[in-house]
Amino acid sequence: MRIAYLIFAYKNPRLIQKITEALSSEDSSFFIHIDKKSNLSDFSAIKGKNIFFTPERVPVYWAEFSGIQAILLLIEQALGSPEKPDYLVLLSGSDYPLRSKDYIRAFLEENKGKEFINAVRMPSVEAGKPISRLNTLRIPSTRPVYRFVVKILARTGLAQRDYRKHLGNLEPYAGNTWWALTGEACRHIVDFVKNNPSVCRYFENTFAPEEMFFHTILGNSAFKSRIARNIMYEDWSNRGGHPAMISAEHVHSFGQRDKLMFRDVYGSGEMLFARKFGEDNFGLLEKIDRMVARKEETACSAVGIQRFKLIKKRHR
Repeated sequence: MRIAYLIFAYKNPRLIQKITEALSSEDSSFFIHIDKKSNLSDFSAIKGKNIFFTPERVPVYWAEFSGIQAILLLIEQALGSPEKPDYLVLLSGSDYPLRSKDYIRAFLEENKGKEFINAVRMPSVEAGKPISRLNTLRIPSTRPVYRFVVKILARTGLAQRDYRKHLGNLEPYAGNTWWALTGEACRHIVDFVKNNPSVCRYFENTFAPEEMFFHTILGNSAFKSRIARNIMYEDWSNRGGHPAMISAEHVHSFGQRDKLMFRDVYGSGEMLFARKFGEDNFGLLEKIDRMVARKEETACSAVGIQRFKLIKKRHR
């Protein structure tokens, strides 16, 4: 099971380095895109024979199509690597694993073929994904004058489109940014992008396209039946534009259960990663490392006891 971790970031070099150290193995590789607006030299300490920075960088703006462009660069680089990945796992520079690299690899091996991406049909009130996200014209930051004019028009309801006139038979899907997809699904995405430039152009002028673009492509493909809830824990209880930062209370809760299971509008599943973390509290990461080690030790002990029982039964 070969895993390519795609890291889509603009800050937190120390945290990213710790992520790569926690997940690095002979079967893993890391592909990192650093926002062109960030100083790449700040990330120079992140090195390794299985760590690759994207040669091309784009300036990424929040909730704009530039994020899609950066993620596509990561996908293409990973798929073009000599060791073809079985899974590509998209992370930010603010995430951290809640289980060991061996556990994550075994989980993906056991669930091989599933596409871990949160996706619901739009519109979805429960998921907070109104169709206005798709139909309201939004201009990128790179065109400031036009963007300002359209913002004014949007307030009066004059910046509306009908996605059905532009996306053809595609049914819209939406969810969260982060995912863990098979190599086959990612190759389908790359092929779709090359063959459907008009769809890409439409999403260029939408709000938060990274929460709809990949979801819509896979939701209208043969991969739809393989979709399962994503493996990233996020706390949206504050109902703001960003998830809550992970706190000591979160970490304590994570440690109370062997498997961190989560259920919401996207379904139920096990959480293997969490976000958001920052570099101002590395003590939380150390607590998580101890939690992971404790869970691994408990699991090994349980396996050992089970093996002992089987041996004893055979010798009766």
